[in-house]
Parts: sequence; structure tokens; C-alpha cells
Amino acid sequence: MPLADLAPHLPLILLLAAIIVIGAFVRRIPIIGTLFSLAIWAALLAALVIVLGQRERFDPYIGRIAEALNIRDQKVVGAETRIRMSPDGHFWANVRFAGVERRMLIDSGATLTALSVDTAAAANLPVQDTLFPVLLRTANGTIRAQTSEVAELRIGNIVARDVPVVVSPAFGRSDILGMNFLSRLASWRVEGRTLILTPHHPQDTTS
Repeated sequence: MPLADLAPHLPLILLLAAIIVIGAFVRRIPIIGTLFSLAIWAALLAALVIVLGQRERFDPYIGRIAEALNIRDQKVVGAETRIRMSPDGHFWANVRFAGVERRMLIDSGATLTALSVDTAAAANLPVQDTLFPVLLRTANGTIRAQTSEVAELRIGNIVARDVPVVVSPAFGRSDILGMNFLSRLASWRVEGRTLILTPHHPQDTTS
């Protein structure tokens, strides 16, 4: 690997080198050495949880590992689906529709639910242009999008049917749940670092 490619990782490399050097001396001291080792293992475990939380959005195998370790950030409690805030400060939902499963960003600032071209293709959604172009304002300017519809969308104990969506290459790999989904719920709110979604008719999740 060229040295230039290592530049972004230089702080981490230096930190690991410092830990190794310090650990070589500290471990010789009975009590302090034990405490140092415990602290290192705790830091590694915390880093693992953060990495799994970030990577499971893109890798279904990582998602299964997170589920086995019981650190998934979405669960059904009574009539509510609760989603814990991710380390990146956003709320990500595990969504199933048309035979695919995706991690979708819940964005109350987005009017419409938006899908990437890859996700729309994986779900075999019929994407089409409307008579009048759909123009959306994004951080990168105004983009043109095509439209489609998801027959049935599931999140925890929530089922939403006939959900209109927009599709555009400008979304990259991002899939977003917007207000046209949230407005169908009986209520939604944020308590601390948890997003609470309450459907009108909670669905059985045991089957």
C-alpha cells in the first residue's frame, strides 16, 4: 500500500503504536497492568459495537452478527417500534419491502420517501417519469427524480401500504423514509436518544 494511502489512518496508527509501547511497560506493574489490560479490552469492545452499528446498514451478514449479540438498535415494545439513535446521530430503520431488506434513514425533513436506483432495481419496482417532472431540492442542488410505489413496507410492528417513492441516481446508496411515511402513523416522537413510532394498527411480529 502506498504511504499516501496511509495518511488518513496515521492518527490511529500512532495511537495503536503508543498503546503497544505503553502497555509493554505498564503490564510489568501488577495492579496497574491489570487495570490497563481491562481498559484496553473495554475500549476494543466499545469499538466493535460502534463498527457493527455502522456497517450493518450496508452488510446483511454484519446485521446478523449484531442481532446475535443483541445490539440491534430497533425493537418492538408493546404497541411501539423503538429505534435507538446511531453513533452518527441519525435514526436508521430496518425496513422490508418487495423481498428486500434495507437500512433506511428516517428523515422528518424529507417530504417523500426516496430510494436509490440499486434498491429500486433489487425490489423490481416499476420506475417511471411523471407527466410533470418531479424536482427535489437537495444539499447538492435541485435534482429530477422518477416515481414508483411500494405495495407493502414493514418496520417492526408497522405495515404501510401503497407508499409513493421517488428514485434518482443522485441519491447514491442512500434510502430515506420521509414524512409521507411518518404521517401515516398514529404518532411518532423522540425521547432522549430513542425514536418511538406508534402505528394505528400494530402488527404481530412473532410470525
